[in-house]
Order: sequence, then structure tokens, then C-alpha cells
Amino acid sequence: MIKTGVSELFGLEYPIFQGGMAWVADAALASAVSNAGGLGIISAMNLDADYLRGQIAQCREMTDKPFGVNIMLMSPHAEACAKVVAEEKIPVVTTGAGLPGRFIPMWLEAGVKVVPVVPSVAIAKRVVREGACAVIAEGCEAGGHIGELTTITLVPQIVDAVDVPVIAAGGIADGRGVASVLMLGAQGVQCGTRFLAADECTIPQCFKDKILTARDIDTMVTGRRLGHPVRALKNSYMQEFAKKEKDPAISNEELEKFGTGALWRAARQGDMVTGCIMVGQAASMIKETLPARDIITTMFAEAEQIMKKTTQWVS
Repeated sequence: MIKTGVSELFGLEYPIFQGGMAWVADAALASAVSNAGGLGIISAMNLDADYLRGQIAQCREMTDKPFGVNIMLMSPHAEACAKVVAEEKIPVVTTGAGLPGRFIPMWLEAGVKVVPVVPSVAIAKRVVREGACAVIAEGCEAGGHIGELTTITLVPQIVDAVDVPVIAAGGIADGRGVASVLMLGAQGVQCGTRFLAADECTIPQCFKDKILTARDIDTMVTGRRLGHPVRALKNSYMQEFAKKEKDPAISNEELEKFGTGALWRAARQGDMVTGCIMVGQAASMIKETLPARDIITTMFAEAEQIMKKTTQWVS
């Protein structure tokens, strides 16, 4: 079995985090991943502290294993949710869409392990100086909010730059992806898109069907004009967003308004036309839905076999 510094640091059977996907990463999915030996993550997204506290309570009823919370730092409720993480003494907090420095002292005082998602070497160095115990190096193959560097180039550079465990994310959906990033120096992986097709994931079946039928060229990126690009499946909504983004007559405020609620429409209402179907490039590698436990065990069994075979290539 593959054991790494991430397994030991977070008390996991397998060194895998589930991505903190807004409108997706709820108590049901997080508890399933934690019960399967990984680290399940509840997303605080744009909702308030009461919502988050309720999800934490539900998750604790469904698992006695470690789980985490993801704070999206662009949220208007980020500060209140950050306090909930400290008050509830959540084992791990991951962060995205911003810099978490102002919250790190509070989390550390509460005994919370801080693991920011980082898109560059400079940001990785900064959050480690501020107290992060590990970082998630996420390449632009990922779904949702992304940076500009690919996983295969970002991971080794961050591994060389920081003295804490690096968790790789972006484009990882099977054992080949796990093996590849471990060989780049990562000590764990974070998967988002793969867990969208978990049986325990509560998104509508039509959303899962879109993943199962996706081709390799079926995602696109919009939002660069606003400073926070997003990867999602191509559909009428994304095509219209791209068109508006290129139109100088449309203000950034109008563009932001057009984006409001799009992910919710897809992930909670099953709107595959005017909703934003946030998935990564790994979607086309996923051919079936499985229980979270089977996803994880299959992924790591495959990775272990691949890594054993590599010894045959060295004389």
C-alpha cells in the first residue's frame, strides 16, 4: 500500500483529498470519502456560517474519520466561515480563490491544519511562511477556478521550493495520474472531477451523464477578463459567456452578473443548458460511476502496480 508523509500527517489510509467543490462537496460526499480512507472536504462556498455548521454536524454523524472544510476566500461569508472552522476545531482546512494569511493564526491556535490550494511557486512559499503545513499544487487542467500552469510543470517546482508535503491536483482521475505526480515529488493527490462521478455525490444524474460522455476537447475556460478564469464543459452558457467576454460594450459588472448562480443551476437544478458544468479535463477519462471507496482503492491499486513496473525499466 502507498503510504506517504500526507498519509501520516493527516491520519489517512490513502493520501488523497477530495476537492472542495462548491454546490457539490457536502456532508454526504465528504463522509463517504473519509470513510473510504481519504480526506473528505465540505465546501463552505458562498453560503453562510449556519449552513457550514449544519454540514459539519451532519458529517460528524456520518463518519468518525478526519474530514476537512474548504473556504473560498472570495466569498462574502469567508470570515464568518473561517471562525466556524476554528470554533468547531475541524482537523483540516483547505482554501482557494485568494490568500488565507489573515485567518491562519486563528486556525493554528485552534489546532487546525492549514492546506491552501496554490497556483504558483511564489504563493506556495508565502503560505508556508505563514504557517501552512502542506500545499495543494493545482494545475490548470482542473475544473472550476484555475491558474495558468499545468500540473506536470507546477508540482515539481513547488516540491523544490517548499519544505512541506505537496499534494498534486488537476487532471488526476486514475492510478496513472497518481503514480505520475508521486514520481514528480508530490506526496498525495486531490481529486475533484473524479468524485463527481461517485455514487454518493448528490449532483443530478444528468450532470454525471455529461461527465461519462465527455470527450477530451469538451472543456473550455472563460473568465480571464475578470481575473478568475474557470474551466467547465462547453455548453450554451459557456459559449455565451465567452462571447460576452469579448464584447467591449459589456461591462465587467454585467459579466459578473451573468455568471451569478450558473454553477448552482447545473449542480443543484440539473440545468445543462444555462448552467455552468464545472469539470476538469480529466472528465473524459471517467467512464463509470462507482462508490467513493471503489474509486479510491482502484486508483491506488493501479498506481502501486505502475510504480512497481517502473523498476523493470532500470538496469
